[in-house]
Amino acid sequence: MNSVLSFIVVLGVLIFVHELGHFLFAKAFGVRVLKFSLGFGNKLIGWQRGDTEYLISAFPLGGYVKMFGEQRGEPVEPAEQHCSFSHKKVWQRFGIVFGGPLFNLVFAVLLFFSIFMVAGMPEPVDSTKIGEVTEGSAAEQVGLKKGDLIVTINDKPVMSWLEVSDTVKNSHGQEVVLVVDRQGVEMVFTAKPSMEKVKNLFGEEVGERYMLGIVRSDEIRYKETTLVESGEAALVHTWNLGYLTVMGIVKMIQRVIPASELGGPIRIAEMAGQQLEAGWMNLLYFMGLLSVNLGILNLLPIPILDGGHLVFLSLEALRRRPLSERTMEISQRVGMAILGTLMIFVFYNDILRLFKRWLMS
Repeated sequence: MNSVLSFIVVLGVLIFVHELGHFLFAKAFGVRVLKFSLGFGNKLIGWQRGDTEYLISAFPLGGYVKMFGEQRGEPVEPAEQHCSFSHKKVWQRFGIVFGGPLFNLVFAVLLFFSIFMVAGMPEPVDSTKIGEVTEGSAAEQVGLKKGDLIVTINDKPVMSWLEVSDTVKNSHGQEVVLVVDRQGVEMVFTAKPSMEKVKNLFGEEVGERYMLGIVRSDEIRYKETTLVESGEAALVHTWNLGYLTVMGIVKMIQRVIPASELGGPIRIAEMAGQQLEAGWMNLLYFMGLLSVNLGILNLLPIPILDGGHLVFLSLEALRRRPLSERTMEISQRVGMAILGTLMIFVFYNDILRLFKRWLMS
């Protein structure tokens, strides 16, 4: 139930924010908006206000803003060309299309800013506590456990995880003697580091060094911040998440990250439910992360996505005339095929994950 509720809340808010961006930019440039819909397909609820019909539709995975004169070749009376999308200047149409992804990114900044102001700025606690012990590693073999606090290595006190890491790295494979504090009891372990591959965030091998198979604790503390510090941190955090999203797409194309890692609506619902169980602040952070993802993914140069439309508008500006209707039609079909294939694939990944989990239970 938590998964369904949080999925509806998260997706509904993000779709609303995205379409609101298109809507407000269209209004700002004097385009008549005929429909503002959350969801696709048959109308569930709707009401008319001014020129615009506001809808909640049956299929929730998306939304749309329908504008007057949106389709090229659509007959528009000369007296109404001032409020027609297709009769606006290229830069104005570009702004309307760009408004959706832009609002998702701005919304993420506002969410992170609110989180940092209320909860404080998260920062890692630099300690020598072991967060994880790798299965089959030297550390596991000698009996080191998650939660152990390393006090000394080779009779030398260690105060930070960097000291732990450097001492093991520079051991040249010789045995090291660790004194650890386990729930108030000091224990001694002797372990021999082994040469292991070092991987980056995307799983790429970037070198090798001696390791014991222990990972630092991921404990964090929250530091109070000022208004300015929260704003700066929110901007930087959104930028970093955007960069990671772009690099994740690049690494997937390079096959560094397996395509099986892609998740769809079911996976998002599961993760949203888990975040809600962890607390509303976690759910808001997850919403911010998804908002960045949605903003970046919509800017991909795939026909039918906002990014594809922005490419067409950029080409129109350079050529000083729009692409032919035939070219646009073929591009839209290609975009639909790509998007349809991707949707089927992520649904397949979600179902396969559920099936594997069911087999293991």
